[in-house]
Amino acid sequence: MLPTRAGLVPFTLHKPLLEQLQTLSGVSVPCVITARNGTVFRENLLFTHRGLSGPAVLQISSYWQPGELVSINLLPDLSLEDVLNEQRNAHPNQSLKNTLAMHLPKRLVECLQQLGHIPDVSLRQLNVRDQQALVDTLTAWQVQPNGTEGYRTAEVTLGGVDTNELSSRTMEARRVPGLYFIGEVMDVTGWLGGYNFQWAWSSAWACAQDLAAKR
Repeated sequence: MLPTRAGLVPFTLHKPLLEQLQTLSGVSVPCVITARNGTVFRENLLFTHRGLSGPAVLQISSYWQPGELVSINLLPDLSLEDVLNEQRNAHPNQSLKNTLAMHLPKRLVECLQQLGHIPDVSLRQLNVRDQQALVDTLTAWQVQPNGTEGYRTAEVTLGGVDTNELSSRTMEARRVPGLYFIGEVMDVTGWLGGYNFQWAWSSAWACAQDLAAKR
């Protein structure tokens, strides 16, 4: 048996960060999220009253380990530096806040400004250092989850019976003939999109075929 834990599950956040992001509950934004091991997903991120959720977080949660950071790009479809430079040339007196609100939810921009990540300046006044800090924040936001919401909201269980101990053709235990394991009880976890249902059905079919053949 391999250790088990909740998978495809929302993240909770440490209280200070959670309180800072409370106004964003319900806001969704496309992102690219990266785990420490290099696993990357391009999905939607959802801010909640408990922390972070949405397909991006559910997917990456299966690759995240407690204590690790995840990196979030909130503007995966554009080069923020290019956008700022182009807008500065075209509209130098436009506020930085309004420029960003063209590409991000207004509530998110307002929250980040209140937290000091977005200077209250015009594009003309934005200096090189502050622009780079802003780019780093919005395209490589480093978040350390406090944990997950656990089995209460998890869609799957990670870990379980080691697949090396089972026949890949029949799901029968190698050391105990006549003992079978199928579905989620095994250490097999799929992505969102029905893969875990398919695994449950497929492993059950393989087991049933072997049992029928032994009658």
